[in-house]
Amino acid sequence: MNDIFKALNDGTRRDILEMLRKQEMTAGDIADQFNISKPSISHHLDILKRADLVTSEKKGQFVVYSLNTTIVDDIIKWIITLKK
Repeated sequence: MNDIFKALNDGTRRDILEMLRKQEMTAGDIADQFNISKPSISHHLDILKRADLVTSEKKGQFVVYSLNTTIVDDIIKWIITLKK
């Protein structure tokens, strides 16, 4: 759970999740939306993957990233239990 909150603690990573909520994207497509280096985007994607918030799949010569909605559902359920 700590990895999840660490990943969510950064605005760029939250922006990446928002983009992936709408559609799958390659790292290059994601990087094109930011004014930071591609290695920095790769670092952000690695943190999101370690937190299991995104998944990646090799499609031809590209790696396509998508939002892992299962873990998002788990986080929401956990947060709701805090209110009880």
